[in-house]
Amino acid sequence: MKGLNARPARLFIAGLPRYHRLMVEWITSQGLTGYREAEAFMDTRAAEIAAGTATECIWLVEHPPLYTAGTSAKREDLTDPDRFDVFDTKRGGQYTYHGPGQRVVYVMLDVGARGRDVRCFVRQLEAWVIATLDRFNVTGEIRPGRVGVWVERDDKPLTASGAKPEDKIAAIGIRLRKWVSFHGISINVEPDLSHFSGIVPCGITEHGVTSLVDLGLPVGMDDVDVALRQTFNDVFSAPRADCPIDS
Repeated sequence: MKGLNARPARLFIAGLPRYHRLMVEWITSQGLTGYREAEAFMDTRAAEIAAGTATECIWLVEHPPLYTAGTSAKREDLTDPDRFDVFDTKRGGQYTYHGPGQRVVYVMLDVGARGRDVRCFVRQLEAWVIATLDRFNVTGEIRPGRVGVWVERDDKPLTASGAKPEDKIAAIGIRLRKWVSFHGISINVEPDLSHFSGIVPCGITEHGVTSLVDLGLPVGMDDVDVALRQTFNDVFSAPRADCPIDS
């Protein structure tokens, strides 16, 4: 498969009950991967994981510029429908942008073997992004009613209400089939932020988007990939009692 040719690796997950210990394959694709190609791979791999014929998988990709519509997408939030290709998907959420300079992380994990707690799993994904950003001294936060991970902007003027402005740096959207997840997260490393103007990202109009480079950090895709690997086991091997669920 095009783009699926680089740096496979496996990570043994310790800390889970013995009968739940799982092997995770990491795949990092070079170049740009077509969206339907990615969907086809995820569909096949998720089915194989559910059948017990394949290991779990984390797949790191970049896409050409495109918009995706989740199951809650509103057509009025697609403000420039002719700008890039638009793909309807069956993941949760609304409109998102993917493109060069954005690390897309497709997460094919056996949530059934990890406690069958979807809310906890989503919080783990959020915690994973936050831990990854922390490696670059960026404080990522979640907000009730707003999907994704956000950063406060001390370098921008206060809002009309006197609050610090907040920009979105990462998106989260998943789907489960037979308790196996697919789709996943995206982190803005150095995308063209003007490309987000063709949609209302995740249906939220009052906040902007940012990236690691936009925040002034000399960070590349390889740096983010290393941080994702370093923080994954800390988050996903934690016992369920330690699930990072907000109160």
